[in-house]
Amino acid sequence: MTVELLQVIKPTGEYVEEIEPDISKDELRRLYRLMVLLRNLDIRGLQLQRQGRIGFFIGSLGQEACQIGSAYALKPQDWAFPAYREIGAALLRGATLKEVMNQYFANAEDLQKGRQLTNLYGLKSINFVTGSAPIATQIPHAVGTALAAKIRGDPVVTLVYFGDGATSENDFHTGMNFAGVFKTPTVFFCQNNHWAISVPVERQTSAETIAVKAKAYGFEGVRVDGNDVLAIYRTVKEAVEKARKGGGPTLIEAVTYRMGPHSSSDDPTRYRTKEELEEWQRRDPITRFRKYLEKKRIWSESDEKKAQDDANHEIDEAIAHAEKIPRPALETLFTDVYSDMPWHLEEQLRELQEEKGRKEE
Repeated sequence: MTVELLQVIKPTGEYVEEIEPDISKDELRRLYRLMVLLRNLDIRGLQLQRQGRIGFFIGSLGQEACQIGSAYALKPQDWAFPAYREIGAALLRGATLKEVMNQYFANAEDLQKGRQLTNLYGLKSINFVTGSAPIATQIPHAVGTALAAKIRGDPVVTLVYFGDGATSENDFHTGMNFAGVFKTPTVFFCQNNHWAISVPVERQTSAETIAVKAKAYGFEGVRVDGNDVLAIYRTVKEAVEKARKGGGPTLIEAVTYRMGPHSSSDDPTRYRTKEELEEWQRRDPITRFRKYLEKKRIWSESDEKKAQDDANHEIDEAIAHAEKIPRPALETLFTDVYSDMPWHLEEQLRELQEEKGRKEE
């Protein structure tokens, strides 16, 4: 087990041609534009919460390469099990910005019908499972789904996202052990962003790395520069291909940094230094990818301006749409809970409707 990080793009934009993945110029540009969209969405999301227009927000500032690079390595039939910073992965897999914004505003067009915290988003059509607020609960779900696919003979791989804090949870160890024993086609993708809210990674484990933990469960663990979108893509692609061929699971530790607050309820200045943040800002994944594209002569200042303008315009349109949609009807409290509503819920629904009718009189 090496503690070195796989890196394709250096912070300067220089790159290692021998391990550079084969991605077309158009696709490289598309991936960059998605990262720009995600960054701008992150900034606007926090602003919306501060303005009182949405109730809560969980951002991913600084972790854009992890989301876009990893999701790009999947095939449409594969399943993604997010934590709560993977909106970029959903967008890459086919979710629309309007669908995401409806969820932020918890309006009547929200597929979750206002029942989930912001960013706990799911969409069956893209095999993107709804996230949950409890830490690491998605890990056993991803392993179980992978085992089901293996039993059925389906060429499906599951990719599960989690942070360094999740590695201290029972579900992490349960999922890892089960995957190792049954050699499930699962890719464990840990975004080690150094902080589990205010708890630093060195308080999560005394192991030299997170990736080394895979050895105890009988499979491979690898480390990758989490701010290098091409290194992320290459690493996840190799793990996905291995899993699809029956080679079993892989634990990937993507070393990155959460440059923003844990959520809109957090003040990171209380537990980390300005110097630490500035050091990681110099490793910004979007700046790095842009320098790479410029060195490849496939990106320019005019491209950058258009990408920024397009992203902001798309976000503006999605916000304007979502704000016009009313809240979900109160009756939706009782729908999608049971296929056949039991008598006691039918009774409560009638009482709610009667009360609602009296207030409208």
